Amino acid sequence: MTEALLPAMQPLVDRLLEFLAGDGATDAEFDELALALFAFQYAHNEPYRRFCQRRGMTPRRVNGWREVPPVPISAFKDATLSCTPPADCERVFLTSGTSRGALKGRHYHPTMAVWDRSMRRHFEQRFLQGRAPLPMLLLFPDEQQLPNSSLARYLSLAARCYGTPDSRSFIGPQGLDVDGLCAALGAAVAQARPLALMGASFSFVHLLDALRERGLRFPLPPGSRLLDTGGYKGQARDLPLDGFYDGLAETFGVPRSECINMYGMTELSSQFYDAGNQHLPSVKRAPHWVRSRVLDPLSGRELPRGERGVLAHYDLASFNSAIAILTEDVGIAVDDGFLLLGRAEGAEAKGCSLAVQEFLEASRP
Repeated sequence: MTEALLPAMQPLVDRLLEFLAGDGATDAEFDELALALFAFQYAHNEPYRRFCQRRGMTPRRVNGWREVPPVPISAFKDATLSCTPPADCERVFLTSGTSRGALKGRHYHPTMAVWDRSMRRHFEQRFLQGRAPLPMLLLFPDEQQLPNSSLARYLSLAARCYGTPDSRSFIGPQGLDVDGLCAALGAAVAQARPLALMGASFSFVHLLDALRERGLRFPLPPGSRLLDTGGYKGQARDLPLDGFYDGLAETFGVPRSECINMYGMTELSSQFYDAGNQHLPSVKRAPHWVRSRVLDPLSGRELPRGERGVLAHYDLASFNSAIAILTEDVGIAVDDGFLLLGRAEGAEAKGCSLAVQEFLEASRP
């Protein structure tokens, strides 16, 4: 047994690892594990239990995953949402702290085995798609530089498990290593060697600007793929999404169908992917251990497909915190996923703020 795990947690972790390793799940199978995890979190996560009690939702009354109360995402900044004592956890990931000043959300992981399996299984399915190991050029610091960053862990794990030995990060204390990147990109073109260029969206914007200033383009060999994640407002010049993906396709010779966007967040333990960005907004898809709903943030009512609302995600890999979170992102449900439209504003943002207030009032002793 992993030392940090509570005795009652180990069987759930073993069961969850097996669930993630599978090829899919029926609604009944998802429900069964979701209810077991909810019962565990209700018993061992005190702030979450108080929140559920205020809503009158206990393990005896919750009959399916849709009834599990979602925690407002900002609650990760105000409460310790962990079944395991934080000091015993193997890793804690911190949010960027771009909202509410320097206050950061915290997501505690008693073992990284579940997070890593979640990342690897879906990355293999949606990004690699059976491709051989690729050189992975990372536009983000590695996890040695940022040990509390979930994105640094994500990219470092990808390079370590699926990259060739020359895979590495091109961002360090001095910023973006444009010279080093140009050398690596030029070598790939000269050797007709496909590669993966991966990193934060705002790093791609900075790279596009740097290459434009130098008058450089690198038509990468067929089979190359690009992956960006996150936004870039406030961290780079504003650039419409169509212009962003057109710029990537033009600069690197990679069609927009091979420019993949990953949507993730520190408060989750899994990621969503699209199948390229030929058309915007692109459909984001989840692995079989994640479900999503589109909600009216004021009433909590699930909205019909085609209606705009706030996204709530139910991620079974978040076994130690809360499997259900209410985001501050707006989307529309479609047949095989959802369309991500941006951040909540106006009445939607007010509804998210009220949800946070309700959580804080309920979770305090």
